[in-house]
Amino acid sequence: MSETRETPQTILQRKGREPIAALTAYDFPMAKLLDDAGVPLLLVGDSLGMVVLGYPDTTLVTLDEMTHHVRAVARAKPRGLVAADLPFETYETPQQAVESAKRLVGAGAEAVKAEGGQAILPQLEAIHAVGIPFLGHLGMLPQHVLKEGGYRIKGREEAQREALLADARALGQAGAFGIVLELVTPTVAAEITRLVDIPTIGIGSGKNCDGQILVTTDLLGTSPDFIPKHAQPDELLRDRMIGIIRGWRGKLRRPRATHE
Repeated sequence: MSETRETPQTILQRKGREPIAALTAYDFPMAKLLDDAGVPLLLVGDSLGMVVLGYPDTTLVTLDEMTHHVRAVARAKPRGLVAADLPFETYETPQQAVESAKRLVGAGAEAVKAEGGQAILPQLEAIHAVGIPFLGHLGMLPQHVLKEGGYRIKGREEAQREALLADARALGQAGAFGIVLELVTPTVAAEITRLVDIPTIGIGSGKNCDGQILVTTDLLGTSPDFIPKHAQPDELLRDRMIGIIRGWRGKLRRPRATHE
């Protein structure tokens, strides 16, 4: 990775030229490590609710919590573009979407991400109109997990396929500089990638997207419980970490007994 800072435009220009590597960052040290590794796109994802804060899903994450973590990541001054999720129920209207996006940008984000397509176009167009870059998110939408009763693969039915294609086209026309495709069938993800002029960044959606994004703790194998199949870490670093901690404990010297 060069010394040049990434921008939404440089990310967009990678389509068809260079695979886009994107990872989540929730704090200063991880942002520094990802920067040293040359990651061009850092997402302060609302997945921090589950990974860092111990929530059962992302719907409990607040805007205050997101801005706190955005500030920590931004302090690392990474060369990669820092994008941040708009949390659940903070972009219900165009006005609220703009206000929430401005909060995240004020904390140091250089772009925001929102879940949905045509259903939230007025909000995305309002964000774009005030000059804030945005990243789309289609397929399985984690903020809809309670409504849908779980995390489900999208695109298996023809109606879903047509809706995804229409949403992707609409996001591109609205000014998105990329689209995250989460748990979309590989065939449909590849079709969307061919259809739109902006990059697709897959997660659990096959290998034919323009890039891939993972939750960093899944990639490193440090997530304490569940690691999804699409992550496939080379090593569970959590096992090594536990071993290091146990080794340190074992080396502690017993305090000497004192006598009166």
